Amino acid sequence: MPVNSTADSESSTTDAGDEDLAALPINELFYSLQGEGTLAGVPSVFVRTSGCNLRCWFCDSYHTSWEPTHGTMSLDDIVAEVESHEKADHVVLTGGEPLIHEQPVELLERLDELGYHTTIETNGTIYRDAPIDLASISPKLASSTPTEEKDPKGDGEWAERHEERRIDVDALADLVDAYDSQLKFVVTGEDDLPEIEKLLERVRDATSTTIPDSDVLLMPEGVTREQLDDSRNTVAELAIEYGYRYTPRLHVDLWNDAPGT
Repeated sequence: MPVNSTADSESSTTDAGDEDLAALPINELFYSLQGEGTLAGVPSVFVRTSGCNLRCWFCDSYHTSWEPTHGTMSLDDIVAEVESHEKADHVVLTGGEPLIHEQPVELLERLDELGYHTTIETNGTIYRDAPIDLASISPKLASSTPTEEKDPKGDGEWAERHEERRIDVDALADLVDAYDSQLKFVVTGEDDLPEIEKLLERVRDATSTTIPDSDVLLMPEGVTREQLDDSRNTVAELAIEYGYRYTPRLHVDLWNDAPGT
């Protein structure tokens, strides 16, 4: 179910305390296969919120961040739509950055009461206390910053804000300590690995939870099959070299860049 109403881009970048706490800005809600991470291939309902506090130049959900679009859905309607997909017992709350909103806590509580396995896809800059079965945390590396040369919309106006916000070690440590988690890095090339190694060291020092290398996932950057053809082998070889886990982008392999997948 794509949602095509327009949203103001600035109002969707921060935690909106004046929002209706019984509703969420939803960009799309659909049933498909989980395409990434340790649950790749699992049939799941995806609830994609609109709005993000970062602006990765390669964002694969452009209309939740750079040009946010959404319709407002009540939590009751979201839950009803999830329940209508009778074969699914996994729900993925994604974005944008879903945790900029307060309402996902209640939504996750309701889904938990109904027996769903819940995954939250987050950039790791915000912590919230909620019943989450898997925190899929994707810290954004320096290679994600929308510099003037890479900005898909302007002339690098977001670069400074993005760079200031993209890493919060305290929030990362809180998420790792609170939930079963995976750390999923979008890799643009070999130059990203030293930063990944340093960030992992910082997070491991800040947590009481052991982070095994098997919970560190390297994912090739690319939102089309053609782009992945150029990057997947390089990232797979880096995973072998460093001892981390490779994750595909299964939905891209299957459906290219089609919405609702």
